[in-house]
Amino acid sequence: MHPAARTRTTFRTGPMPVPQPRTRRFRSLIDADALRVLHRAARVLLEDLPDLTDRLLAVLGEQEPAYRTALENDHTGTWQEAYRSLRHSVTSLLDPRGSREAAHRCTWRIGVARAEQGLPLDALLHAFRLGGSLVWQRLVEETARAEPDDIRLLVHVATDVWNFVDEHCTLVADAYRQTERQLAWRRENRARLLAAALLDGTSRIADLPETAEGLGLPEQGRYVVVAVACGRPQDLTGVRALAPAHGDGTYWHAGADVDYGIVLLGDGSPDGGGTAGGNDTPHRDPLAALGVPVGGAPGRRVGVGNAVTGLAAVGDARRLADLALRICPPEGGTVRLAEHLPEALVGSCPELGATLTEQVLGPLLRLEPADRDVLLATLVAWFACEGSAQRAGERLYCHRNTVLNRLRRCEQLIGRSLARPHDVVEISLALTAHRLRHG
Repeated sequence: MHPAARTRTTFRTGPMPVPQPRTRRFRSLIDADALRVLHRAARVLLEDLPDLTDRLLAVLGEQEPAYRTALENDHTGTWQEAYRSLRHSVTSLLDPRGSREAAHRCTWRIGVARAEQGLPLDALLHAFRLGGSLVWQRLVEETARAEPDDIRLLVHVATDVWNFVDEHCTLVADAYRQTERQLAWRRENRARLLAAALLDGTSRIADLPETAEGLGLPEQGRYVVVAVACGRPQDLTGVRALAPAHGDGTYWHAGADVDYGIVLLGDGSPDGGGTAGGNDTPHRDPLAALGVPVGGAPGRRVGVGNAVTGLAAVGDARRLADLALRICPPEGGTVRLAEHLPEALVGSCPELGATLTEQVLGPLLRLEPADRDVLLATLVAWFACEGSAQRAGERLYCHRNTVLNRLRRCEQLIGRSLARPHDVVEISLALTAHRLRHG
């Protein structure tokens, strides 16, 4: 609180005017008299603080539901907090400089404590302003009782009294907001650690209730994990910016190279399958729930795993999402695991995929690079065009007969026929395994 008696000295650069001692003496006397009246009333208030505290809490209980709850839960603690604050306020009227630091510490501690307890900031600021109003009211009441003629002198210190109230409102708000930011950071960091353990599959069963609360997700339910990888860091930042707020059945976990979105599909009721490795018919589309554009973007790879049951199985869901991401084309795109199960089977065991590639495509892969690449591209185009040599030729900018001649040469090299279903499956899986290994 600023001192009630302010210095009146004015520095001038021009000629000094004729002194007017009567006016300066008159103003100094007013300041001195105002301080005398203020101090006399303040000393009475110090003796009457318990009653003033009761009055403050009574009004707060009527006007602020948050304080009404605080009084019901901890009446003694709330009363002592209000008493200390009022005591520092009144003491500051008597000794502004000597009590300033103690008053500031008291106000700061109140702001921190109330932020930790979750009391609304508006209610806290209202309490401080109401406390200042009651102090001023009691100063006026006491002066009117003791010396009614001195009430006019209180006007000269009113500004200082309300400046003190404003100063401490600002201070308690700063303490509250700083604590609120620290608490939010701790919650976010804790949630990030819990989510990381959940996705890694290292989360303990005992931690699931805390994880569910921290992530805003129920323990029971049908979950899908979406893995998103981008070619450039700024692209990944853009995906995170599209993410909805937590608490709507989704949670984004930011990783170094891959981001994971956890999506709640439903409450665990049957949805047409949806077990790990089965077909899913979720209640909502995971990509839409996470705000990820279905069309994707150049260089952005998105893998959508299959659904699992329960928060404890999210680690399995993450592995399925990683598998879907692994078979995603290097140039970008979206792969839903349920729609690419044969490729997923190959990608799930790279060692077997390498063996299959060598057994099926080995002779072809050992050709000269130019010859090898033409034949591989022809096989890939033929499979992509569902066995149509005509459309494969259009894609490769050659005649259909050229495509057929190349395919016959492939059959001769690898000793398999594109007319036999078993051989077609082997060749298709071998091509997929080769693409996953070499991009």
